[in-house]
Amino acid sequence: MSKINQLQAAALSAPATKAEPTKAPASKTTATKLVATKTVTTKPALAKTVAKKSVVVTSKAAKPAKEKLPKLKMERDSFTMPKAEYAQFYVLKERLVKLGQPAKKSELLRAGIMQLTAMTDAALKAAMSKVPTIKTGRPKKK
Repeated sequence: MSKINQLQAAALSAPATKAEPTKAPASKTTATKLVATKTVTTKPALAKTVAKKSVVVTSKAAKPAKEKLPKLKMERDSFTMPKAEYAQFYVLKERLVKLGQPAKKSELLRAGIMQLTAMTDAALKAAMSKVPTIKTGRPKKK
């Protein structure tokens, strides 16, 4: 499963834009300034713009500000499930290793949530009717 947040996904889906060359107004020395930009990809998910100077430059080009991606807030939780269903984590993890896509238990749970969210109301109701209700909580001490 890809480790990508919403901002990175939006950045990937947005089209890459190129700035047009700009020409400085003519001065007494008739020096002109041309600035061309190109996109340099260092990683598939991240792209940054680098300014290139050409001809006679009258002033330095401003550096683009680096954008910090906000840190995702995590939520910790605990749950109870039957041992037979819990063992399915290991079966799925082994299948994914064989497919070349190892995953953690939390990634499997998140993938399941994504699938449930994408279902229609009727399909979700049918899927949930197959899941037996279990008593939650910790067992009492003897």
